[in-house]
Amino acid sequence: MDQYLFRQYLSTVYDLPSSTGPLRVSLDGDVVQDPSSLPELLTRPFAILTAYNPRSMLLPRKVNDARHAVLRDLLVLGCYRVEQCVGYEDDPEGTWREPSWLVHGMDRDEAIAFGRVFRQNTIILSRNGRPELVVTDPTCDELCRTFVSNWRVRA
Repeated sequence: MDQYLFRQYLSTVYDLPSSTGPLRVSLDGDVVQDPSSLPELLTRPFAILTAYNPRSMLLPRKVNDARHAVLRDLLVLGCYRVEQCVGYEDDPEGTWREPSWLVHGMDRDEAIAFGRVFRQNTIILSRNGRPELVVTDPTCDELCRTFVSNWRVRA
């Protein structure tokens, strides 16, 4: 995977919905010795999926919105609890924002399948307080290659 793209994925900030309000996190944190010290949401299994801009190809907003709605409908039909979240660059001058879905309790293989169907470069899985960036596009890297990271909770 291109190193610039890889660094961008790790530093993307996500606003995740939680019971105490929005939780700002990224995947570029330090090793956490005790996962119970993380906010509760980060200790539960979930996936972050999007249908926007397949293979990093910018699409018109109307097309992205339609694709994103289809993804949500399929997830809901699959009986998943789905909540809105958003990923964005942590740069005051940055304009990139990508709506995503936080999918509670999703199985790894199914999350990867959704990433492939919607032509995403990667997806994010979280298990036991550790996020994983998983390649779902074989043109980026070996399919299902996983980069285990650490959550960074941002103020």
